[in-house]
Amino acid sequence: MNEMEASRGLSKVGSMIWQKLKSLFGGAAAIPEVFREEWIALLEKNVPLYERLPEDLRLCLHEQIGHFIGTVRFEGCGGLELTEDMILTVAAQACLLVVHRGGKPYPKLKVVYLYPSTFSSVMKQVDAYGMVTEGVVHRLGESWGLGTVVLAWDSVSQGARNMADGGNVTFHEFAHQLDHEDGSTDGAPGLPGPGAYRSWARVFQENYDDFLERTEAGRKTVLDSYAATNPAEFFAVATETFFEKPGQLFRKRPELYDEMMRFYGLDPRGWLRPNEHDAKPDQEEGFQESRAGFGK
Repeated sequence: MNEMEASRGLSKVGSMIWQKLKSLFGGAAAIPEVFREEWIALLEKNVPLYERLPEDLRLCLHEQIGHFIGTVRFEGCGGLELTEDMILTVAAQACLLVVHRGGKPYPKLKVVYLYPSTFSSVMKQVDAYGMVTEGVVHRLGESWGLGTVVLAWDSVSQGARNMADGGNVTFHEFAHQLDHEDGSTDGAPGLPGPGAYRSWARVFQENYDDFLERTEAGRKTVLDSYAATNPAEFFAVATETFFEKPGQLFRKRPELYDEMMRFYGLDPRGWLRPNEHDAKPDQEEGFQESRAGFGK
């Protein structure tokens, strides 16, 4: 699916709503001061994780949301009429991943397309003999290296509201955007320097290899088995788990958790309530089934 195909059926009303939000943020010298009470209430309802954040982090997030909406175009596709709820729900989750970043939250990102639900995409595969086959696949989300994210709104909404299942399509696809930024989608996003890359490579390789062994043996793990697809998907699924199951990820894969904590500059364990620090064994092991529908 290319951008022209994704653009079919765009909503003019939704575009106007995005333009209105953009104008509100674009002219503001201090975005946190104009972040409306109704937007805060909306995020508390739609993104329960937002309510857990410390006040200073919320203020930083408000500012990032403003920059995000001011620099990234939103379009409704497949008959979806965009609303403020949709735009702010996506923006809040996307910006949590880059809440401490200066400048544009996602410098290369140009547009977010929202579909009402699962959308279709054409996938090309080349086998070992060079034969090319095409097939239609159904997606919950896609992230393209040229500055586009495509999301199914019902999956965005469900993933945001269920903050402890380890599944969040918005976190997943925006993790891919971060992975794209250094030019390759390989599970290693842009890092501060050689030492950081060496540490990341060692920890991720060890955890990825161990994870493959466990999934091939049919053993359950805190990470969803979709992470076994390739290193890029391992990073994206690890991001979902880091934000939604931080206590479990820390206990099961502490070095992986520490790498994620350094990269994102956040420690979501501090957002857990006392009774959430000790998950039951079956909860801690997570689910074994692979989730279909994610795309790079």
